[in-house]
Order: sequence, then C-alpha cells, then structure tokens
Amino acid sequence: MFLDLNNYTPPSDPPGKPGRPSLTPRQQKTLMIIVGINIMLLFVAPIGGATIISALFKLWG
Repeated sequence: MFLDLNNYTPPSDPPGKPGRPSLTPRQQKTLMIIVGINIMLLFVAPIGGATIISALFKLWG
C-alpha cells in the first residue's frame, strides 16, 4: 500500500527556551550584601524586638 504525502516532511523540533542570563559581578555583589544584611537581621531583630517589648512592659508595669 502506498501513501502519497506530496513530499511532506515532519516539522523540526521547536527551539528550546533560552537560558537565564547570568548575573554580572556587580549584581552578584549586591545580592550577597542583601543576603548578608538579611541574615544579620535574622539574629538581631528578635533581640531588638524583645528589648523594646520588655522596655514597654517596664514603662507600663
């Protein structure tokens, strides 16, 4: 049995998604500074908050 496809070829695969652009050295430095500040505040902020709350209790207590 013969199937005439009129010189039909299947379409090629679609192009892949382009990769994410890499960060420039300046962007990397800025990101590391922001991450460092956030990590520092992770430890400092609860202590500061507890100090303020205890000061308010002593003020009204």
